[in-house]
Amino acid sequence: MDPRHQKRVKIIQQLYAYFFYPHQKDHFDKKTLAIINHQEKINQYINKFSLKFKVEKIAKVDLAILQLAIYELLIEKKEPPKVIIDEAVELAKEFGSEKAYAFVNAILGKVYLSIFK
Repeated sequence: MDPRHQKRVKIIQQLYAYFFYPHQKDHFDKKTLAIINHQEKINQYINKFSLKFKVEKIAKVDLAILQLAIYELLIEKKEPPKVIIDEAVELAKEFGSEKAYAFVNAILGKVYLSIFK
C-alpha cells in the first residue's frame, strides 16, 4: 500500500478518536494536530457546502475524511487538488458508508470550485 495512503488512514483514525476523546491527543501526528487547530475554518466550508447535513450530523468517519481533504486543499497545498479529491473518495469507499464516496466527492467538488475557479 502507498505510504501516503497509509499516513492518511492513520490521520483519519486519529481524527475519529479525537471526536470521542478530545483531551487525549498526546500521540497524534503533527498533521492531525494541525487539522484540529484549523477545524473551525474547515468545518465552515463543510457547513457551507453540505446542504442536507451540518457537521454535527455527518458520520464521524466521513467528517474525518472531509476535514483531512479540505485541510490539504486549503492549507497544506502539497498535492494537486484532483489527487487530494481522488484520494478522499477512495478513503470514503474504503471506510465510509455505502454512499459516503458520493457525498465526499460532492462536498470537495464544491470546495474546489470555490477556491480554484
